[in-house]
Amino acid sequence: MTLQSSADAEPRREPSGNDEAALRFEAREGRGLRIDRFLATRLQDVSRSRIQRWIELGAVCVDSIPVLSKYRLRGPELIEVSPLPSDAEQAFEPDEMPLSIVYEDADLLVIDKPVGLVVHPAPGHWRGTLMNGILSARPDSARLPRAGIIHRLDKDTSGLLMIARNEVAFERLTAALAARSIHRRYVAVVEGATEAQFSIDAPIGRDPRDRLRMAVVPEGRGKPAQTQVIRLSAGAGVSVVACQLQTGRTHQIRVHLASLGHPLVGDSLYGGRARADCARQALHAWRLDLQHPRTGVHLALSSALPNDLRMLLESLGLPVPAPDEAEPSVGKTGR
Repeated sequence: MTLQSSADAEPRREPSGNDEAALRFEAREGRGLRIDRFLATRLQDVSRSRIQRWIELGAVCVDSIPVLSKYRLRGPELIEVSPLPSDAEQAFEPDEMPLSIVYEDADLLVIDKPVGLVVHPAPGHWRGTLMNGILSARPDSARLPRAGIIHRLDKDTSGLLMIARNEVAFERLTAALAARSIHRRYVAVVEGATEAQFSIDAPIGRDPRDRLRMAVVPEGRGKPAQTQVIRLSAGAGVSVVACQLQTGRTHQIRVHLASLGHPLVGDSLYGGRARADCARQALHAWRLDLQHPRTGVHLALSSALPNDLRMLLESLGLPVPAPDEAEPSVGKTGR
């Protein structure tokens, strides 16, 4: 790939919070241009149609937010491009799979993702992902970036995921997520006895010792990340906590809690102990609170704990919490 360097676009390869090989540059003279056209003039030997595919896969962000191909630059935004290999074209093939639908209308689809399902196509997982399943179940989603998927869950995290059904909903939901007006609540089982209520405000970036992991890093070395936590119950050497995300960094809950000495049960990547009765990190996205992207009506959607986490809590002699049991709020700050 050949990059054109000019006074108005100075691309450079830098580590970023999500992809260490991302290209970052400012488009100081790109005002008024569509993002796909602008990038086609800056990334030589890459066709505009391929750039549009990258955009559809969410590999192009403006000021850290995925955009549509029709997005017009306003001025000196920061553009981040994560180049994808040619076999990424497989990502747009539909794969039939069952989807557990919690809510659906003409603008919004919310599904309950099972454990083990990869959300977005990536190297090693170009097919059989949730995106492929959405393309099969809702073919009109092919015109949206990532088939309309607004946020992500790790492969072994279960629970609620939002998918936009049209461009207006995609833009509004993406903006609402960036503005922190969508509240995402998770339940986790962690090692040790946590404080009753606390807030973690610590930047997250790639772990310099292991590029497969994320880590809490010094200011300026990662992206800001805030998580609010409240303990729901404790016993048998673990705590059940509710976590509310203020930001959405990669592995945020897992990294933040591990940084305080409370790794998730079953999360071997971040120091959690393996258990015969928990074959994955004990984390479930159990509630979404948002305004409908078109009507503005408040939606409070929830997902009961899946059987494996219910059985884990029962084996520990701990109560199974309900999604509306507790509301995390700002408390002590941890690093």
